[in-house]
Amino acid sequence: MHNAVSRFIAILLLVIPGLAATYGFLAMKDAWFAQFDGGFLWGKFVLGLLLFAAGVSFIGGWIFFRDRKRNYVAPRFREKRK
Repeated sequence: MHNAVSRFIAILLLVIPGLAATYGFLAMKDAWFAQFDGGFLWGKFVLGLLLFAAGVSFIGGWIFFRDRKRNYVAPRFREKRK
């Protein structure tokens, strides 16, 4: 039971930033195409850019540190040992 709950929480930790990045992309797209109707929505574009960047960087960092732990990365990204 405990394993299932921890896996569910791990999935949520990836789904929530993914949804934020998706919404950010859609907000940027809406702001871009709003310029053809008469004005550019700067607030919506900036919010979308922030959400997209935060979501993608969180998921990218998650994958990078997981691969680093499992030693799947290039030698220059491996942890330095003394």
